[in-house]
Amino acid sequence: MDYAMPGMNGLLATKQILREHPEIAVLMLSMHSEDTWVRQAIEAGVRGYILKNALDLDLGSAIRKAAAGELVLGVPLPEPRVLKNGRHSGLTPRELEVLQFIVDGKSNKEIATLLNLSDNTVSVHRANIMNGLGIHKTAELVVYAIRNTLVSIS
Repeated sequence: MDYAMPGMNGLLATKQILREHPEIAVLMLSMHSEDTWVRQAIEAGVRGYILKNALDLDLGSAIRKAAAGELVLGVPLPEPRVLKNGRHSGLTPRELEVLQFIVDGKSNKEIATLLNLSDNTVSVHRANIMNGLGIHKTAELVVYAIRNTLVSIS
């Protein structure tokens, strides 16, 4: 799986694949080494995360290990981040999913439809994200999310 794909990013594709076929071993091959990207992929259920530009990349071995159930990491496992309100581990997987849709310009109603949630639940997620990050305006939230690679830009 690649993070950057046209149409649907690799993270969302991984979630969809594993929701429908949890027995599949997904190996993420990416150019992104940032902690947030690695953490999101692991939380989504990938069995491995390796960098495309790794000098010692043995793709065949990585595929075999992931298929055997091993966690294959070509980057160091990121340490939990501390946000402005003292929360560890950043945002929840659902909050990151909502944040991605916010950055993509979706309204609460559109996000609710896409995630099969109520408008109110999406509003609560949005408020939790903004409070957790200590941000009060959507524009600031989008800039923060992009600068800190909390989302992917396609």
